[in-house]
Amino acid sequence: MIHFVVHEKGDGVGVVVVEGVKSGQEISGWIMEDDKDLKVLARNDIPIGHKLALRDYAAGDTVIKYGVDIGKVVAPIKTGEHVHIHNLKTKRW
Repeated sequence: MIHFVVHEKGDGVGVVVVEGVKSGQEISGWIMEDDKDLKVLARNDIPIGHKLALRDYAAGDTVIKYGVDIGKVVAPIKTGEHVHIHNLKTKRW
């Protein structure tokens, strides 16, 4: 079962595509560009449509999704954590 998708191999986050991802669950992902699979341990409950960190981030780091800069990290993020407005802010404003 695929729990999250990653568009490009350089992306730092994946998008959860199923309901019910729970903290402590090993989840499977698919990198579309390379047709490769990966596994990540979810560190938080993550709602469908939300982002999952594929690597550790420090405050000030840039997050890439779909090969595009989507914002700046404002609080440290560990691999497998939920990435959302509490730890990532757009650079647009």
